[in-house]
Amino acid sequence: MATPAELDHIVIASPNLPELVDWFARLTGVAAEPGGRHPTGTQNALVALTVEGDRGRQYIELIGPHDDSLGDPLPQTFGIDRLEAPTVQTFAIRVPNIDASVEQARAVGWHTGPVGDLSRRTPEGGLLEWRLTRTDDSQPEEFQLPFLIDWGETPHPGETNGPAIELVEFVRFEPTTERAETLRRQLAAVGGGAIDVRVGGSPGFGLTLRAADGALVEILPA
Repeated sequence: MATPAELDHIVIASPNLPELVDWFARLTGVAAEPGGRHPTGTQNALVALTVEGDRGRQYIELIGPHDDSLGDPLPQTFGIDRLEAPTVQTFAIRVPNIDASVEQARAVGWHTGPVGDLSRRTPEGGLLEWRLTRTDDSQPEEFQLPFLIDWGETPHPGETNGPAIELVEFVRFEPTTERAETLRRQLAAVGGGAIDVRVGGSPGFGLTLRAADGALVEILPA
């Protein structure tokens, strides 16, 4: 598998982050490292990704509500309020100039939403900041499309996070050739190459990882 240079991170979401972290550890033998808290009511844990043994600027984000939000309404970020189990929900593409990439996407009918700032506090209290495309309330959420991210001068989590796991394959399944071709065209507008788009199967994302014991682990759409 060629290094997916444009892939920044893969988002696995759940309505309960501690349960999500435990699920991932049982599945892969890798314990995610606590990431931090977002002002959107979410909190994450991270696992860096290697490709053909090489570590780069890509990772898996496990995300759920703040761990002290028991009883509060679930956050809407990544559709967490509508999930019942761990789900590979979407992914991010890293771009060098996010404003230019948004214009390129819009030229092929991909409404990325506006560019905004986001941040999170690390467990040590440090502040990480970046820019990304945010969902536009005037457009429906389309999780098959990635969001765009620009880390600027912020250290990249894929290079600074401790635990890591091997990425073998990342696939998006679409039910029709037309939908698959549309998605490929949209991805090509911002560089493409981050994900394989295939026709067939249940719509959603397929993720294959190599577990700590060398076994292949497949996470497929429900």
